[in-house]
Amino acid sequence: MPRFRPRLVDVLQDYNKAHLTKDVAAGVTVAVVALPLAMAFAIASGLKPEAGIFTAIIAGFLISALGGSRVQIGGPAGAFIVIVYGIVQQYGVANLIIATALSGVLLFLMGLFKLGTLVRFIPIAVVIGFTNGIAVLIGLSQVKDFLGLRITSMPGDFFGILGALWSHLNTMNPWALGVALGSLGIIVGWQRWAARIPRMKRLLPLGDKLSSVPGSIVALVVATLVVGVFGLPVETIGSKFGGIPAALPAFTLPSFSWESARFLLMPTITLALLGAIESLLCARVADGMIGDRHDPNQELMAQGVANFITPFFGGMPATGTIARTVTNVKSGGTSPISGMVHAVVLLAVILIAAPLAGSIPLACLAAILMFVAWNMGEWSEFTRLRTYRMPYRVTLLAVFFLTVVFDLTVAVQFGIFAACITFIYRISSLSRSEQLTAAKYPDLAGRENQVQAWRLYGALFFGATKLVEALEDHLPPHTLVLDLKNVIYVDSTGAEALENLVSTCRKRGVRLIVSGLMNQPLDIAGRTGLLHTLQEHPADLQPDVAAAVAEALAASPS
Repeated sequence: MPRFRPRLVDVLQDYNKAHLTKDVAAGVTVAVVALPLAMAFAIASGLKPEAGIFTAIIAGFLISALGGSRVQIGGPAGAFIVIVYGIVQQYGVANLIIATALSGVLLFLMGLFKLGTLVRFIPIAVVIGFTNGIAVLIGLSQVKDFLGLRITSMPGDFFGILGALWSHLNTMNPWALGVALGSLGIIVGWQRWAARIPRMKRLLPLGDKLSSVPGSIVALVVATLVVGVFGLPVETIGSKFGGIPAALPAFTLPSFSWESARFLLMPTITLALLGAIESLLCARVADGMIGDRHDPNQELMAQGVANFITPFFGGMPATGTIARTVTNVKSGGTSPISGMVHAVVLLAVILIAAPLAGSIPLACLAAILMFVAWNMGEWSEFTRLRTYRMPYRVTLLAVFFLTVVFDLTVAVQFGIFAACITFIYRISSLSRSEQLTAAKYPDLAGRENQVQAWRLYGALFFGATKLVEALEDHLPPHTLVLDLKNVIYVDSTGAEALENLVSTCRKRGVRLIVSGLMNQPLDIAGRTGLLHTLQEHPADLQPDVAAAVAEALAASPS
């Protein structure tokens, strides 16, 4: 088992004032980016806005302090919106706390038993499919606030959402739509145009500072001021949730109900797997940006601790977040200290400026999430599908549509199943057999009616045993030579197929000579008893095919 050794311990050994200055600046910048996203993710998940902020504070601090990456930032993520909303609607907030805590236990155990590397085995088609599907669902879930529709309770399923939106289109609030469109325009255009404004350039270095401010913050400030100054009739955080408490989160134990909690197994597993995938993919992106290598198992253990503790303080599921991690790197973050600073800054905002958050319009937060959803999806992969094979296309599209229309859990299960079937088929098609003729071994000339020599290639596993079965159906009258030098892997089913071939040959009076057993095939032959069976007649086990053919010809009738 791996040691529990956070990356922070190694970083602090050569930490200095220059690093601290960069980390503080980066942490403040990330906090500015994280504030609107944390509230928006929580509201979209059916929770109060403070749930997202508390998650960014507590989980963000713990993931940075205990994680295996130098620069990864943890907190609430858009990928969880669909799952969390479904759990809240079906089982309630109390069971969300239980599911999140249990997913934390699973994440910690995954890291403890070194399963961090196994997450990378999930095919990219599955990851892209459900990522794009989640992006569509996030965008769809924000249409209500984007248009200002008066819907008391939004359904959790795709068709239910479409039906509710369609039936309430007549309640659209044009003021809310205007605020949302204006916010979206600011977000999209700010980073592109800010650095080009001549006035900002003449105000250097202030111009550069302004151009580095996230567009979401600019949109949040402008939309809040416009709504407040002009008294626009749009829904705000204060009017819907009563504002955000200016206090530290309190410890809460949920009321446990076995009747509902016993149905949380699949949501818990989904939260754990999705959290593991998101965090490790994010850590790999960060590694590429800073030229480092994270510890996946330590990262999973940190994610586990964070997800176990955070829900008891009013939080929601957390994971590594790509947008905030990239912001951290580009802002000069060098160590986990920047992530811890980001959490402390958010805590200060809660304690000092929480009353101001009550005036933030929900339409602006919807626009921010629309932008996040668009950037979250890898839409170019759809246009590139024609360059891939049919199994890849089917897997990606099926996972995408299943995620959108049915359920993320079903989509991932189908995707992994389809990828496994495809992999088995592809590997079995690469395994082949080849008859060795007199062209390669002249001594076989004129003797091929008595002696046959075959060479197997690839992996001899449960999907490729047909190669051995074909040899059983067409045995030569005297001797069969089987060259396994190019077989790189044999599983228990493959070993059983070879044992059956040995048995069939002996029943029919055909001599079987095996050559080229090496490495893993030799090991499995020894453990299954096949090697012992072959060693009963030492001449039937040869080091190479040339010796095997010579032995077969010497013992066969001329």
